[in-house]
Amino acid sequence: MEKSTSGSGSPAKYVPYILLAMILGMVLFVRIRLLQAPMERDEGEYAYMGQLLLKGLSPYASAYTMKLPGVSFMYALSILCFGQTITGIHMGLLVVNGICVFLVFVLARRVLDVNAAVISCATYAVLSLSQSVDGVYAHATHFVVLFSLAGFLLLLRYVSKNSLFVLFAGGICFGLAFIMKQHAVLLIGSAFLYLVRNEWKKADGGLTRLIMACFLFSTAVMIPYALVALYVFKAGAFGEFWFWTVTYAREYVSELTFEQGIHYFVITIKRIVTPQMPFWLLAGAGMAALFSKQSGKTNRFFIVSLFFFSLLSTCPGFYFREHYFVMLLPAVALMAGAAARSAEHALTSLQSGYVQQSLSSLLLVIAVAYGIYQEKGYYFVLEPQQVTRTNYGLNPFPEMVQVARYIRERTDAGDRIAVLGSEPELFFYADRRSATRHIYMYGLMEKQRYAEQMQLELIREIEMVKPKYVVMVNTPSSWGIPPFVSHTIIDWGEKYAAEQYDLVGITDIIDADTTRYIWGESARTYRPVSDTFLCVLKRKGTM
Repeated sequence: MEKSTSGSGSPAKYVPYILLAMILGMVLFVRIRLLQAPMERDEGEYAYMGQLLLKGLSPYASAYTMKLPGVSFMYALSILCFGQTITGIHMGLLVVNGICVFLVFVLARRVLDVNAAVISCATYAVLSLSQSVDGVYAHATHFVVLFSLAGFLLLLRYVSKNSLFVLFAGGICFGLAFIMKQHAVLLIGSAFLYLVRNEWKKADGGLTRLIMACFLFSTAVMIPYALVALYVFKAGAFGEFWFWTVTYAREYVSELTFEQGIHYFVITIKRIVTPQMPFWLLAGAGMAALFSKQSGKTNRFFIVSLFFFSLLSTCPGFYFREHYFVMLLPAVALMAGAAARSAEHALTSLQSGYVQQSLSSLLLVIAVAYGIYQEKGYYFVLEPQQVTRTNYGLNPFPEMVQVARYIRERTDAGDRIAVLGSEPELFFYADRRSATRHIYMYGLMEKQRYAEQMQLELIREIEMVKPKYVVMVNTPSSWGIPPFVSHTIIDWGEKYAAEQYDLVGITDIIDADTTRYIWGESARTYRPVSDTFLCVLKRKGTM
């Protein structure tokens, strides 16, 4: 790292840090302002699972999911620390994101320099907040970033200090990233490649040291998964755990073709890049700068391989959902830092260090100002409920808060409820257990070999439990029904509801700003205006 020519006492050297403090302050303000944004489905799943964990109930034994339970444990921790509310969940995300921002700064300072670290830190803070990656929702990808960044920092420290304990701790962190979301296996691949490359380059130790380091790292990576497997085995649910996280997950990621994946990637990447274009252009310039003579002592291999494997981590299944790209943002942030660093190096012929430092600050101001203008409504105008609506359209996420309150006030803690639709957030809000372990309808409606079997299992479980309330969701995105699947569950649901339940409520989502809540006798004669509505049904003969 080169010394600043502006003098140690020059006020100019503080400008980037003042800008960074202002940017982080803005990000914190927006996150606090939107803490009460109604949860979407993934958040609802993790929150409900976390709720079950705190009640001593195991995932897979009490509720099915194809995701590993790491994020559910993190949600349980958020609930313990901040309360069993939407705000509590999003406070957990605020803390996690803050730690990630700090880790990006430390990582960039290590592989670039302190001035570039300021740019990288600001880039990650702004991009991870952006509405284009669903930034205010506590998706699993934020937790993947948390543990993978810690793992990469420990790996870099091992390379410089040769401490096997540090290497082992780094492996544990990557193992934790994997149980947050299986996609993290690609980031583990990046770390493993970096480890092998650096061990191979060392003159001392030879092949024996390489094998020992790889074995220790791999063992550490597997420990968190092994502990999860042991946990569900002791809960008597290992068969279900294996089916949902391996057998069914394999079916899920093989549904889309490569051509469909390319189509979704183009649509998604355009949606993500557009509102924060200067940061992405800066990152592109940084990638080019890494291969220029002006890249200095930049750890080129580390940044390029991190970007490549981070991009690959968004690819499994070819779904390319917006929040998947949160896993790419640390690499993008490092590349943006590399661009600023390269620009400063290009100006080394100037006598004024002030000009060099001002360039980075100017680039940062332009990028942030552009993003603020593009997303000003999201940052400063829209209410939390409106943000969820603009992100997810007429999905019934805001409405579930009211429906859950109605059910919670009319049920006891031991009562069970059911949702015919994919809205697990209702169980969390109502603090009532699902009558069936199937809390999503998607798997039941897909063109996969287990769909009919899953539908029949849901029917058996609901008929056996006899839930006090059933919520029927008439929203296509809550079912994801393609034209070629069995509609057994739909035909059964209509008949079962008519025979066993009374209609006590309708939630009619008319447009983005208007929802009607009809309760009691009035619901029986009400005819929904919209094609998107919820029916709340109460079991006949119950008080």
